[in-house]
Amino acid sequence: MNWTDERVELLKKLWADGLSASQIAAELGGITRNAVIGKVHRLGLSGRAKSPTSAAPRPRKARQPAHMLRVARPQVRGNTALAHAYEYEPEPEPELTDNIIPMGQRRTILELTEDTCRWPIGDPGTSDFYFCGGNTSSGLPYCAFHSRVAYQPVTDRRRDKRPARA
Repeated sequence: MNWTDERVELLKKLWADGLSASQIAAELGGITRNAVIGKVHRLGLSGRAKSPTSAAPRPRKARQPAHMLRVARPQVRGNTALAHAYEYEPEPEPELTDNIIPMGQRRTILELTEDTCRWPIGDPGTSDFYFCGGNTSSGLPYCAFHSRVAYQPVTDRRRDKRPARA
């Protein structure tokens, strides 16, 4: 099948009228839907009119009767075998304030040891970049203050990532 000028013009008109590729193929005859789609693509046609069926808004579903109300499901997901059987209020974490690091405690990367805090302070690209240098505790790479910042309980991290539900 060859695309004649008359068939291309008819294709453009039908496409602008909002007919589907299948409808255009049936109208032209002897051509497949994919051939119509390919020709439309090669011609760069776009901005077609909405077909009458897609332009009309869809009717809304009827609301459920009052006797068929949905029952709220518990908000627990996943394996609940090890879930706590009781609710408890965790102790509030003390507010972390700005940790002022004395000049004598600050370290460069060459001055760090296993007993000094390796928490980076500032922008590494600037000359005033340094590490905390405080005393570490219990084999961690950070001092007590920076350990509280770096190591948060798993439940707090998961709670923050989940979207809030109403």
